[in-house]
Amino acid sequence: MSSTFTLKFACEDRPGIVSRVTTSLVRIGGNIQEASHFNDPLSGRFFCRLAFAVPPGVNESVVRENVSASLTPLDASWTITGHEARMKVLIMASKLDHCLADLLYRWRIGELPMDVVGVVSNHPREVYRHIDLADVPFHHLPVNRENKPEQEAKLLALVDEYRVDLVVLARYMQILSDELSTALEGRCINIHHSFLPGFKGAKPYHQAYARGVKLIGATAHYVTGDLDEGPILAQDVEPVTHRDTPEQLVRKGRDIERRVLAQAVRHHLESRVLLNGRTTVVFAD
Repeated sequence: MSSTFTLKFACEDRPGIVSRVTTSLVRIGGNIQEASHFNDPLSGRFFCRLAFAVPPGVNESVVRENVSASLTPLDASWTITGHEARMKVLIMASKLDHCLADLLYRWRIGELPMDVVGVVSNHPREVYRHIDLADVPFHHLPVNRENKPEQEAKLLALVDEYRVDLVVLARYMQILSDELSTALEGRCINIHHSFLPGFKGAKPYHQAYARGVKLIGATAHYVTGDLDEGPILAQDVEPVTHRDTPEQLVRKGRDIERRVLAQAVRHHLESRVLLNGRTTVVFAD
């Protein structure tokens, strides 16, 4: 059977980039199945994602050598992943469990191509009595001001032990330290409501109701040392009216948060995201 791969790369824009790379794939019998590219006129950068198949007998090392030969002269940054490879994902949550439950469901039905290697929470397992965690290792790491460095060290130890590719903050309500954010840069996704920075702190939906907000939404982004300001992966909004109570806004907000986080995670798992400075290029399917 043929093997399939996804190549994504970025480099300074110039003529002939696509021709150079696709010609190199043809030399090893590659058949392109999906192609997306973007020329950023502001940064002068070129971004591309190619999904392709190679015939039997062409292994990954041959593919990598061929791709490297075509992209090295362009001084490109690139990654290549096999479609059979599944990222190892660690999910973190606090008391609110809607995003955690949704990700586990999508994983179990095969919608998200990943291996969930564990769940970490600052609350005990009993908080999630409505969720089936039977086949998922659970780690309770309570956090307070005094033990935060120690607990973050334990978290990083788990990341190393499980060889985690992606950490998902599924409404994890603890602020990560700058050191931890840096250690997880590019492989940690967070979800939050889109009222920031206007409505900070407790009960943001109640604050929004008091101000007569007509749109509510959610944002999923990569975690950086800048709180809630990392490169954005996905967003969505939903109109609301004066008839919606604060409780109804919370319910609608949960729905938006679930689907936006799942979308962001899928984009990352399928190698559809390239960083462009403080923003992202997302080749959505």
